[in-house]
Amino acid sequence: MKKVLMVLLVVLISGLGFSVKLTFWTAPNAFQEEFWKSVVAQWNKLRPDIQIEVQTIPAAGSSEEAILSAIAAGNAPDFSENIFSGFAAQLADIGAIYAFDNFGADFQKLIEARKMKSIIESWKIKGKYYVFPIYSNPMIFWWRGDLLKKLGYNEPPRTYSQIYEISKKFADGKKNFTMQVISGRNWWDRWFDFITYYYAATSGKPYIDISKRRVNFGDDAGKQISEFIYTMFQNKWTAIELGTNPFYNGTILAKITGPWEVNWAKETFPKIVPEIWFSAPPVPDNYPKDKPVYTFADTKGLVIYSTCKDKKAAFEFISWVFSNVQNDVLWIEKTQMPPAREDLTTNPAFSKFMNDKFFRAYSSFVPYAVPPALIDKTIDIQQAMTSYLVEPLMYLKGKPADILNNAVKEINKILF
Repeated sequence: MKKVLMVLLVVLISGLGFSVKLTFWTAPNAFQEEFWKSVVAQWNKLRPDIQIEVQTIPAAGSSEEAILSAIAAGNAPDFSENIFSGFAAQLADIGAIYAFDNFGADFQKLIEARKMKSIIESWKIKGKYYVFPIYSNPMIFWWRGDLLKKLGYNEPPRTYSQIYEISKKFADGKKNFTMQVISGRNWWDRWFDFITYYYAATSGKPYIDISKRRVNFGDDAGKQISEFIYTMFQNKWTAIELGTNPFYNGTILAKITGPWEVNWAKETFPKIVPEIWFSAPPVPDNYPKDKPVYTFADTKGLVIYSTCKDKKAAFEFISWVFSNVQNDVLWIEKTQMPPAREDLTTNPAFSKFMNDKFFRAYSSFVPYAVPPALIDKTIDIQQAMTSYLVEPLMYLKGKPADILNNAVKEINKILF
């Protein structure tokens, strides 16, 4: 009887025009958009009193730029996904996002329901939880196993020297190159090259000392990584421009990527997919063989903006989505990205995905995947890494050690 009365009350309120209408921004990724449109359609049928409109984050130089522009113009959505930890720290610093702690016991129940008590601790900003983590993507290397076999190898290389050895056999500096060493010139590309290499070389050591606000990567590991990048460009074993789809066309043997590429690869290059091997990022020659290799975690979450029209309603929707394990099952089906859960390998709901070699590979690296530094100057720091570190190494503008030392000096100025 109570349920009937509640339904009648919801319908009555909706009919009187008292329904809440909230705007949710999703990442500009077709598979993520498909997921959110699916769950929102279900929610909107169940809850006419709280209606959600899904919109894609507007096109801009980056999602971060689009969100900051919307906040400045007073056009921010009520809540959105696609927020990485450093950007969350920046948003919290300017008071643009609302802490989930304000929902008290209900928030704690949601954390327990989604099995993420340990995961969420790494997202604490000044003692509060401003972000609800959605997924954690370890970055791993894909290798063309078929081409490695032709070169006489039965497994991917592990160390820098092994990559040099393969390079001498495969790369000609004109049409064939060993691997994509640098991901690009955008600030976020540093996550997928230098920062990933640093986590691998140091067993996950932070590249920025947050408490001291100083660079850590001016150490021996940073020197070895700089030498590796320099050597690959110097010998033309990699290049700045590698052409269209170089991995699938056989121009390169390896690339670093996340699980977001899996569905596209299966649809676009089905004949290549069975030939793909996986590995951790390469490590210096002196890295212990019995130690696991760490990598970067492309991990992002969801935030509620301070200007949200009805924060409680937004949280109700978030709780409804993420307290149901079947929605995480749907997330995997749509995106191939591992949810930010600690029970991926033990919960029977996910067992069917372990038959897929891609999901199994990415899931195996989740325990060794480290998120970005929780620093409010992420974009400035990584733009400086591009200008003072990566580009000089690519263009051979000096000795690797000197380039690194100068980059550390310039970035420390930003942090101070």
